[in-house]
Amino acid sequence: MTDYLPPPSPAVQMMQLINGYQISQALHVAATLGIADLLRDGPRSSDALADRVGANRDALYRLLRALAAVGVFHEDAVQAFSLTELGACLRSDAPEPVGPWAAYIGRPYYWQVWSHLLHSVRTGEYAYPHVHGVSGWEYRVQHPEENAIFDAAMTGNTRGLTEAVVAAYDFSPFTRVVDIGGGQGRLLGSVLAANAHLRGVLFDQPQVVTQADKLLEGLGVRERCEITGGDFFSSVPPGDLHLMKVVLHDWNDEQALAILRNCRAAVIPGGRILVIERIIGAPNIAPAEKFADLNMMVAAGGRERSHEEFVKLFKAAGYAFKRMLPTGTHLHLIEGTCI
Repeated sequence: MTDYLPPPSPAVQMMQLINGYQISQALHVAATLGIADLLRDGPRSSDALADRVGANRDALYRLLRALAAVGVFHEDAVQAFSLTELGACLRSDAPEPVGPWAAYIGRPYYWQVWSHLLHSVRTGEYAYPHVHGVSGWEYRVQHPEENAIFDAAMTGNTRGLTEAVVAAYDFSPFTRVVDIGGGQGRLLGSVLAANAHLRGVLFDQPQVVTQADKLLEGLGVRERCEITGGDFFSSVPPGDLHLMKVVLHDWNDEQALAILRNCRAAVIPGGRILVIERIIGAPNIAPAEKFADLNMMVAAGGRERSHEEFVKLFKAAGYAFKRMLPTGTHLHLIEGTCI
């Protein structure tokens, strides 16, 4: 006869939710130390890992056993650890690497902003300037080491999505794709690699696009891609498809509308816009999107949006909402045509 364990009480379940920050911070430390990469070839003792990363042996063991208890690592009888399927996602070479995101979200400057969620809820204000005196974008320009960690997180988040986007959307009707806020070019590079007839323009802040050459060359598309630094609140390059992945969610409705209108002004006749974003779902489900929306509220001053909100934004910018396509990931493709 097997022992029966009753489900945890509501109070215990609530306590697990309350203490969720402890897991995210522990994952941040493990990712920053690169533990998953050190376990790529098999189990290693916590002492060996501590010596390799320059950590206190006892303290690192306590960290790893805690993460093993939630399924990130597996601990054997002699305090050696190995990767689980879950923990393998922290590896730098994972198909969908989440380690860079874990390394980013535990940074003190970001962590401090989330501690002011109450301020945002009470006032409706973006917490970042309240905490740091400047926006997140300005802060990272002033702190290049933090900007590098942020860029790595954004590039890592894109790696697992590019194939899904390329598979979900037909780029063949277009000739010139402009990736607005395209970072270091992973998404645009993958689109160009899969569509040999296309030319592309990578458009982002000047200090961001300077890092794009190596990635685009690695994908074999550098000769077909212009790299342009600028400000999408002023203007954007012309094209017959303007592409934006998780850009609009960084901004409030007035700012998002300004970006869309600049795209509309630069579109070649017959062109379209393709926005790649999360979609807020029905009540009582899809917590990931709704907590991502809280993140936008405190850390960026933007918001995640519903289907209806995108239709409204598109119309105000001069686009007709055409369709929304799933990608098999947490993001959807939202296509608009010119009115």
